Amino acid sequence: MATFDVGVQLHPQATTIDELRAAWRAADQLGVDSIWTWDHFFPLYGDPGAPHFEGWSLLAAMAVDTSRARLGLLVGCNSYRNPDLVADMARTVDHLSGGRLYLGLGAGWFERDYQEYGYEFGTPASRLRALGEALPRVRERLARLEPGPAGPLPILIGGGGEKVTLRLVAEHADAWNTFGPVENFAHKNLVLDEWCERVGRDPKAVERTVGIGPQEVGDADKYLDAGASHVIVMLGHPYDLSSVEELLAARG
Repeated sequence: MATFDVGVQLHPQATTIDELRAAWRAADQLGVDSIWTWDHFFPLYGDPGAPHFEGWSLLAAMAVDTSRARLGLLVGCNSYRNPDLVADMARTVDHLSGGRLYLGLGAGWFERDYQEYGYEFGTPASRLRALGEALPRVRERLARLEPGPAGPLPILIGGGGEKVTLRLVAEHADAWNTFGPVENFAHKNLVLDEWCERVGRDPKAVERTVGIGPQEVGDADKYLDAGASHVIVMLGHPYDLSSVEELLAARG
């Protein structure tokens, strides 16, 4: 099996802070390359009234609770915060982590978050337009902050929209995330390559990450053949890390 990075996403729903902290500490000790959570305000599945925690606050705690893995939101919702503020938050968490942060961003999609927190939901087109306007502002603010980021602080964009999202990835991102199945990932990966060529970007400059369920770990080699270089296992509570251990063992 080719060399690749192994990550884990911990869903911050139907859990406790103590259980989340135990899980990210355990993952860090296992030697994973990255640990992620998501940026929502309510559960995405199961009991809609289950406990849930906010992503950026969790990242700040994760930054000082871990020492090895890179960290990030998979992905942060552009609609929820001013892009200059996001840059400042990311720079601060990057310092807390010793330079291990990814800045994950996406256009947003979960309508309940918008409705209950008072954000305008708009349309997919309007949310993508806002993301396109935000990305240069994030870069500009990062360049002006004092001090600047502690590490490389790569920008990761999540999504698979072929007309706009993947163009934005080619234009602005250091990394990209989408999901399976394998055929879907392979197709989107090729479309991203095409966008990179159209905007004059080296396709190899964009890290390719894929989020998979624990039941898909046996297909990791297929995702690597399809172009992934970073496989992220997505876990809900009770955070059974055995699938992550299996993936680390397969990597060798």
